[in-house]
Amino acid sequence: MKAPRRISIFGSTGSVGQSTVDVIRHANRSEARFELVALAAGRNASALAMQALELRPEVAVIADEAQLPELRARLAGSGIAAAAGESAMLEAAARPCDRFLAAIVGAAGLKSTMAAVEAGNHLALANKESLVCAGSILLDAADRAGITVMPVDSEHSAIFQCLGDGRSLEKLTLTASGGPFRLASLEEMARATPAQAAAHPKWSMGLKISIDSATLMNKALELIEAAILFRVSAERIDVLVHPQSIVHGMAHFTDGSVMAQLGAPDMRTPISLALGWPDRVDTLVERLDLAQIGQLDFAPVDASRFKSIELARRACSMGPAGPVVLNSANESAVSAFVAEDCGFLDIAWAVEAALDRFSSSEFASTKCTTLEEVAFLDQLGRRFAGDALNKAPSRAGGMPAWKD
Repeated sequence: MKAPRRISIFGSTGSVGQSTVDVIRHANRSEARFELVALAAGRNASALAMQALELRPEVAVIADEAQLPELRARLAGSGIAAAAGESAMLEAAARPCDRFLAAIVGAAGLKSTMAAVEAGNHLALANKESLVCAGSILLDAADRAGITVMPVDSEHSAIFQCLGDGRSLEKLTLTASGGPFRLASLEEMARATPAQAAAHPKWSMGLKISIDSATLMNKALELIEAAILFRVSAERIDVLVHPQSIVHGMAHFTDGSVMAQLGAPDMRTPISLALGWPDRVDTLVERLDLAQIGQLDFAPVDASRFKSIELARRACSMGPAGPVVLNSANESAVSAFVAEDCGFLDIAWAVEAALDRFSSSEFASTKCTTLEEVAFLDQLGRRFAGDALNKAPSRAGGMPAWKD
């Protein structure tokens, strides 16, 4: 029997983290497939402690230092170390493990992901912002450390499985469910509430990523991620709306062949692959019944209602700084929308305004060769988006006037 694979999970109490815990729980029922090195979460000490008491990691870390007393109290007598704060997060990320699952949402997960890579830990990457904001830095560090970067996003996991050796590749296709507003008019989208935007028809996800799916910004970020991860230009990556969410990604080859990966819309499948590769791990995922499904539909993205894909291609054309600004501007705008400080359509409008302003700024040629440059651009994008939102069309009772 193989020795258990040692796993660290950062973002363990989020949706991806909880699915990962479920994969490990099921895999370990028959034999000890996995053992935990570190669990880390943002501020939910109660949920983190419950996971730690079940999975028995060496250490449980909470980012919010104010939650450390509760975490220590809940783990008292367990033998599991409890820690808090940024330095503790980085120390735990650097602990040797066989797979480091990076699932902290947003740019906040970048430092711990880099710490894990630099320590030589193979990466299972669910934090797309790490690639979007610092792709070249991260992959260069991975190359130096001789480690593998395994994608956890269902679309990138699909493409990873379809590519083979990557020779004779013509283009890639990502699929999008279309989200809750796939058939909505611009007027209906303008009136959308945060609860309506977060009501994804297929996937159970956290609030921010659900809203990103509603704007298709999640797919835009995945396009950028795919370009970086698979070293393919953004122009060679298509996006199709596929409401059944059964085909997750496709690789097209120069002989006309198309390889596609299919599966039920369940994050446990790509998570299990990333944890177990090159082996596959049994899961409780519902098995696909194509006869019962009966029909698979595909359609192009309606750019008149969803600007995010176009904005992602534009950001890529601006060099490595463009995606950083796009990502941070989007995070800022989504936060404003959740707080009901702007309308749903203002999100893409603010991102476009931030890119417009950045493209003519003195910082447009920033190369993003250091994390300090990335952090600076992250803050710049947030400021540009915030400034734009102060003049948002929704404040005057109108809708964004999309450019032709």
